[in-house]
Amino acid sequence: MSSRVEALLAQMTLEEKVAQMVQIPYAQMGRKEALAWARRGAGSFLHVLGDDAREVQQAALHTRLGIPVLFGIDAVRGHALNDHATIFPSPLACACGWDPALTREMGRVTAREVSADGLHWTFAPLLCLSRDTRWGRVDETFGEDPFLTGELAAAMIEGLQGDDLAAPESIAACAKHYLAYGEATGARDAYDSSVTCRKVREVFLPPFKRAVEAGCATFMTAYGAVDGTPLTADGHMLRDILRDELGFDGFVVTDWANVTSLVTRQHVAADAEEASLLAAQAGNDMMMNSPEFYECALRLVREGRLSEAVIDGAVRHILGVKERMGLFERPEKPENPGCIGCEAHQQAALDAARRSVTLLKNDGVLPLSGVRRLAVIGGNADDIRAQYGDWTYFTHPTPSAKHPPVRPYTTIREGLEALARERSVACNYAYGCGPLPSERDDLDAAVSLAREADAIVLVVGDEIRQFGEGKDRADLALSGRQAALFDRLRALGIPLVTVLLASKPLALERVAEASDALLAAFNGGAHGGQAVAEVLFGEVNPSGRLPISFPRHSGQVPVYYNQLPGWHDGQYCDLPATPLFAFGEGLSYTAFAYDSLTFDARTLTASVRVANTGSRAGRETVQVYFRDEVSSVLTPVKTLIAFAQVELAPGEAREVVFHLRREAFSLVNREERRVVEPGSFVLMAGHSSRDEDLLSVRFTLEG
Repeated sequence: MSSRVEALLAQMTLEEKVAQMVQIPYAQMGRKEALAWARRGAGSFLHVLGDDAREVQQAALHTRLGIPVLFGIDAVRGHALNDHATIFPSPLACACGWDPALTREMGRVTAREVSADGLHWTFAPLLCLSRDTRWGRVDETFGEDPFLTGELAAAMIEGLQGDDLAAPESIAACAKHYLAYGEATGARDAYDSSVTCRKVREVFLPPFKRAVEAGCATFMTAYGAVDGTPLTADGHMLRDILRDELGFDGFVVTDWANVTSLVTRQHVAADAEEASLLAAQAGNDMMMNSPEFYECALRLVREGRLSEAVIDGAVRHILGVKERMGLFERPEKPENPGCIGCEAHQQAALDAARRSVTLLKNDGVLPLSGVRRLAVIGGNADDIRAQYGDWTYFTHPTPSAKHPPVRPYTTIREGLEALARERSVACNYAYGCGPLPSERDDLDAAVSLAREADAIVLVVGDEIRQFGEGKDRADLALSGRQAALFDRLRALGIPLVTVLLASKPLALERVAEASDALLAAFNGGAHGGQAVAEVLFGEVNPSGRLPISFPRHSGQVPVYYNQLPGWHDGQYCDLPATPLFAFGEGLSYTAFAYDSLTFDARTLTASVRVANTGSRAGRETVQVYFRDEVSSVLTPVKTLIAFAQVELAPGEAREVVFHLRREAFSLVNREERRVVEPGSFVLMAGHSSRDEDLLSVRFTLEG
């Protein structure tokens, strides 16, 4: 640690040190109490913007030691809590791009806009895995796969933090939620994840290891527990694994009121003092929204129950990050209001939205052509709140149904109307129904309007009351009267395109089978509507690939692609074995063919030839998987270990080469060690995780 940090630590009183470990929620505390905490020396504040942040910082700078405050905010998909900022697609939607460069640019734009608002730190990216889609926070993830999640998260961290964390347009990233949070039993948010340490190391730890390698400045502990031990109280996970084994050298912050929850929800501590003791000793450095920690920690140290060395270690981590960020020289970010929501940033969000649109079915109706009258149906077709989804100014820090939408944005209805006008196509809209019943529901009017059309675009999905933190779903079927509306429109016999605008995969097997075309748009951000319209009219050739599998029925979950073998009969007796749509799947307006897969086991080099056999230029995502044929523990039927994108003109072919690492073929054995066991393996490469989309070759690795 630097001499500056050590010198500062030596000057600090116990009160000043413990105050650095407290993070204060400004909106909940109010101005007067927040300023009192700043004068006491609180280390961080969250969800405070503009002049309020500057006032708090000035109060901190005028304390005895003048240690600057670190301001944090949930900039999950752009600086979207600011209603004039650039709002990107959700992380799940962005993950459909399978493109680290795209995700890195999202991080760069986010950092520029957050720093322009005077803030230093975002609680992103989220590295949890969405292996049970009933979970309410699926939209915040990069999908179901550890490798893809790790690569996209690392790119996001690099974008947020830049080449120099102290640069004016860089902000600190936060890898969350450590660990296995998304695997909670029954997809119940913040509940216990009944997984072993071996499973943690095999599946859930690798993305966080990748975050450490990317230099992530902070980590956040999860709400939940692993095998009955709350992460906030798990010294093995926080100290032994994260710090000693992975080498993390930043600071760890708890999630919202995690210390308090050890008493009030999880009942592993009798009172606030015991909870504070558990949290500090486990290795949490900063306590988010548990202000009682301050007085408790002081008493614990004075009574000899908590070593001051533990406090010193935590404060050393916090001050170290503040030094890396250059806060001692420049505690306030330079104002740059013209950066927020600027044209270049909006273009980046549009590019991300275009890449997120994933075509899942097309019986030849798309792209739309020869259509003179188009009917656009569905509440989600013209609802910017549904299109945005979670973590925007509509939903946080305090949900606001009355906050007016702020332009620029384009709903699907608006996007289709704009392109229809350019083509002299009559485009008419009817609400029909939304995801939840309302007085606006009018199926008769929607059917009447659609009856006169040459083609119908029906937009279905969910809305913010059906997902987010603490809003897990037991039933993934289309809600409200959406299924009934679909049936009535389908009965018209008119070409029907269904667009899923939702936070997650829903169970819509019958809709998928009966639609002439199906698109997954997820939450596309400000320009999601324009992106969908451009794909439907053929201005953009869709290139999205699913980062997550779709179940056929709620009872089929989980359906993630990298299942373990051994299930007796391999399927439910009343459902097919396969998901409705598989990880990696996605169509284009052209076609791709694969051949000539080779693998050199000495150099670990794979190559495959990909050809564009269609009539239009397109982007293909080449995916590489492997299977260990015989292993000492159960290993997945296939595991993603590499991917690359290639743009091909019609008729063009290219050899795509992958230089793999030996560790890619490893497993975690019963002793919880990651090893490569010698023996026979299968390498697969192709268009998606489905067996029929993959070429394969067998090879042997020696010990």
